[in-house]
Amino acid sequence: METQNRIRHFSVSFFSIILGLGGLTIALEKMAGLLGTSQSLPKFFLAATVGAFLTIGLIFLYRAVKYPEEVKKEYSNSVKYNFFSTISIGLLLLSAAFLEYSSGISKVLWVAGTSMHLYFTYRTLSFWVFHKEHSFTSFNPIWFIPVVGNLLVPVAGTVHFANEISWFFFSIGMVFWAVLFTPFMYRIIFHEALPEKIVPSLAILIAPPAIGFISYVKLTGQLDGFARIMYYIALFLFTFVFGRMREYMKMNFYLSWWAFSFPISSFTIATVLMYHKSGIALFKGLSFALAAFLIAVVSFTAIRTIFAIGKKELCVPE
Repeated sequence: METQNRIRHFSVSFFSIILGLGGLTIALEKMAGLLGTSQSLPKFFLAATVGAFLTIGLIFLYRAVKYPEEVKKEYSNSVKYNFFSTISIGLLLLSAAFLEYSSGISKVLWVAGTSMHLYFTYRTLSFWVFHKEHSFTSFNPIWFIPVVGNLLVPVAGTVHFANEISWFFFSIGMVFWAVLFTPFMYRIIFHEALPEKIVPSLAILIAPPAIGFISYVKLTGQLDGFARIMYYIALFLFTFVFGRMREYMKMNFYLSWWAFSFPISSFTIATVLMYHKSGIALFKGLSFALAAFLIAVVSFTAIRTIFAIGKKELCVPE
């Protein structure tokens, strides 16, 4: 009975774990390439990411069948709805991770992830425009998650299909990133502070410019002025968000802590790409520092998640 009750409260936000693990996997692939070392460790984390995705997916599917009303509540919630996009983003990350090993698997995952994310993008926009129940104070960085997915499409999309498809998604992501960023700054400056549980999601602000930089360079093949603007915006936001790390460590642990990992991995990958394109040694050193920081954050968050599950602090009514 207790197990069933915990499954009832198994939130879609658990898929954010896949973003953390998937981002770490790709970052480790890039670091292995930078060092010229074996891909054994990235392969291990790729397998772990696939296993985690299947496990979380099966539990969530069981919950959807057993407790459809609970899933419907999340699907109609102005904040929680955005987490449904983490499912399609997880597929896109796995697609990018599999590029190193199997073009066929990567292509299948990309088609599935891109198709699903296009649906979520239309659904999200409809939710924003036609549902008037959400308040301005409910606006937080989690709303940027669907934007991140559109910017992620070109990472593997430029390999599998014509660039025009990737430009389509890149354009959507860039426009809505700009559209959302301005009201978010107004909300964070002139309205009440974010609840403690939501604070880690501030790191999501790093992801759009970091992934936008990666995708833009993939699409154009060059490091121009616009690419540099996106990279340095990501760098500034990274130093701003993680300059307060000591304060984060004083907070209670929530599943939202996984929001730290994916933006760090995105910026790590962007920095490796910046090194390859610029040839400046500083970016190589920064890549190593970021990779070490990423491993520490993911390890800490994973351990805290395991302890929280053991102590039955997760999958409980909010």
